[in-house]
Amino acid sequence: MTILLINSSIRGDDSVSRTLSNKLAEQLSQSHGDHVLVRNLPEDLHFVSEQSFAAVQVPKDERSEQEEQLASLADTLIDELIQADTIVIGAPIYNFGPPAALKAWADLVARAGTTFKYTETGPVGLLEGKKAYIAAVSGGTPVGGPMDFMSGWLQFFLGFLGIKDVELIIADGMMSGDGPKKIELAHQKIESIAQQHGRTEPTVA
Repeated sequence: MTILLINSSIRGDDSVSRTLSNKLAEQLSQSHGDHVLVRNLPEDLHFVSEQSFAAVQVPKDERSEQEEQLASLADTLIDELIQADTIVIGAPIYNFGPPAALKAWADLVARAGTTFKYTETGPVGLLEGKKAYIAAVSGGTPVGGPMDFMSGWLQFFLGFLGIKDVELIIADGMMSGDGPKKIELAHQKIESIAQQHGRTEPTVA
């Protein structure tokens, strides 16, 4: 089994979403000895351009060297997603929406004929049978509220790819007085998820 850990926060060790997603991936991997692929989006990604979009439309065995260079990142990100059985995403809310790197990742992995396909009745996701967890964190925006344009979009996008089994771990309103309590509750949910997957002695973060 393979776990894909995706972090999208621009912050390092101080990031709450990274702390939660890292902990969940670690504990899930310890449950069954699963392999963890780590993708830190702000450090690794570029945005889709006209040239890179055109390059991925060319069959691999027909690409020029330049086209291969432009398409290689998207190919790698898609391969990671296909390989993964479980996806863990650390997703803070920035200005009511997803981090730019997370949107860039979505643009790179959405590929017709590979991660989804068009049919007479509309698009169909090709990545069925996977489980996704989202560590959704915000400074003030209530997750799931009318100002949250991140969590609903991300769940919809994963479903578009066929990943419909999505569970949220929420720590929102971090700038409020009960921020520490919400972080504690998120850690407790991670412990509960890990125990459901076979851990008998949860790791202390």
